[in-house]
Amino acid sequence: MIEVRHLYKSFADKTVLKDINAQFESGKTNLIIGQSGSGKTVLMKNLVGLLTPSSGEVLYDGRNFVAMTKHDKIMMRREMGMIFQSAALFDSLTVLENVMFPLDMFSNMNYRERIHRAQECLARVNLSEAQQKYPGEISGGMQNRDAITRAIVLNPKYLFCDEPNSGLDPKTSLVIDELLHGITEEYNMTTIINTHDMNSVMGIGEHIIFICEGRNEWTGDKNGVITSTNEKLNDLVYASDLFKKVKKVEMAEALNKRG
Repeated sequence: MIEVRHLYKSFADKTVLKDINAQFESGKTNLIIGQSGSGKTVLMKNLVGLLTPSSGEVLYDGRNFVAMTKHDKIMMRREMGMIFQSAALFDSLTVLENVMFPLDMFSNMNYRERIHRAQECLARVNLSEAQQKYPGEISGGMQNRDAITRAIVLNPKYLFCDEPNSGLDPKTSLVIDELLHGITEEYNMTTIINTHDMNSVMGIGEHIIFICEGRNEWTGDKNGVITSTNEKLNDLVYASDLFKKVKKVEMAEALNKRG
């Protein structure tokens, strides 16, 4: 579990994050949502140490990441997996070599063991047949699956995903969501996903943090989103006419059950 306590982040005279308190649970897909400019990306960067909070704590299973020495933070990052927007694979490396890269850098395995571990993870995401291809030779969805594999190959406790469905069609996005949800449960990881995708919110939103104007405006799950009376949350989630109609139907069904 990751816990955030009274986190503030300022740039010059502008305070971007204001007293953020949140818990991200193990074995669940934790989503951070919010409009562009709300502060959710800044929050993610503070969680992984790309930015340093102005004040507050980030606790990884009780360990205060903010207060750690540089050496301890480096060691801590070995427990983290990261999936960057648009996969961010190495174009000059094959699918298999991309997955092996963290093993080559940080593991004590011999070459045969590294190959076996990488292939084992590629099989988990159904990419075994593409392992000798280069990123430019596979689809966007396959690239994202390769990025997920690279992120989990060291068996991290914590997985961070920045817009993992960016640029993907809805069907492929669903595959990625189900994969992230599946591996989170399978490995009991603390998975945090920064997303704009409302399909992800309604599909795998087991724990949701809604950031608005730098504050934690609402916390709940996908079922709570449907029945929420928070106007700011509703304006974000039900921005399209389709989702507005879905909410009306869901609310009507909920009222009928109560009746």
